[in-house]
Formats: sequence, structure tokens, C-alpha cells
Amino acid sequence: MDLTDHITELFNESARLKVEAAVGLAPQIAAAVELISQSLLSDGKILACGNGGSAADAQHFASELINRFEMERPGLAAIALTTDSSALTSIANDYDFSLIFSKQVTALGHEGDVLLAISTSGNSRNVVEAVAAAHGRDMRVVALTGDGGGLLSELLAEDDVHISVPSTSTARIQEVHLLAIHCLCDGIDRIILGVE
Repeated sequence: MDLTDHITELFNESARLKVEAAVGLAPQIAAAVELISQSLLSDGKILACGNGGSAADAQHFASELINRFEMERPGLAAIALTTDSSALTSIANDYDFSLIFSKQVTALGHEGDVLLAISTSGNSRNVVEAVAAAHGRDMRVVALTGDGGGLLSELLAEDDVHISVPSTSTARIQEVHLLAIHCLCDGIDRIILGVE
């Protein structure tokens, strides 16, 4: 296959997955929008974490809330747990890499806050530990995963929200995660600003 044809096929694969996943994921994304918006309207905050590309997604989401998405509004309380290199390296050095997010959740999270936990496999140990820590702080969780959700799906409580992309391809899962994050930002803005 010629490179141009291959690239075109990758675009088509991504588009097909997004269209096919929309029906199943839209209700979960809407539930996450409601949960996060209620937290923010009640003076809560959103903590977000993930590894690699998912770390970038956590930072992307937090920046859209703190600054703005597509509509002008006041900043919203969000922290990406992936950005403080001193905290991350000291926790990993003094304890274990699996605790880099959970120790931050325990220190910063409170009842009424929400954890956005992102893991394409659902098996990232440090994200799994963050979910356990969030539950220990009476926080609710929105999990963004790939097909099945791995260990994360077993930890989620009934009132948590699981957005599980029906794919095993890391690249395709991450592409849908980015769209889901933009849908979350759009929905949060609509609720916060009262836009119909």
C-alpha cells in the first residue's frame, strides 16, 4: 500500500470508530458533564491524571477549564496531577512510581471533587491507585479507558462514570479520548453558562 493510501485509511479508521462509538459513549459523556459541572458549581475542583499521551490529555483538559474552551467564562478549578515535576519525582523516589498520583489525590482532593482518570488500557497502576485514593477521599471518578477498562473498571463505584472506547488500538483510543475531552469541555461550558 502506498503511503498516501495508508494515511487515508488511518483517517477512515479514526472516523469510523468515532461514528460507531458515538451512540454508546454520548450518554456516558453527558453523565460526566453533569457530574463535573455539579462539582464545579458547588466549589469543587477537578483533578486529572494519566501517563504519556494520557498525561497530555489530562493537562489539556485542565488547561481548557482553567483558561477557557470556546466561550468566554471565568476560570474553573482544575489541576493536572502530571505537571509538578518535584512532587512526581520525590514521590517516585521516596515511595514508588505507582503512588505519584494517589499521594497528590490524598493531599489535594476533598469530598465533592472529581478525579478524571485516563488510561487507554485501564491497567496503569498509578492511575488505579489514584482512583482508590479518590474513593478514600469521598470523591467521584470519571474514567476514560479503552475497550473493557481493565483494572479501572473493577474499581469504579456505581456513581462513577466510565467512558470506555470500544477499541484496542492505543492511537484510536487516544483520538476518541481527545474528542470526549472536547465534548466534556463544551458541555461544562453550556451548563456553567446556561447555554441551551
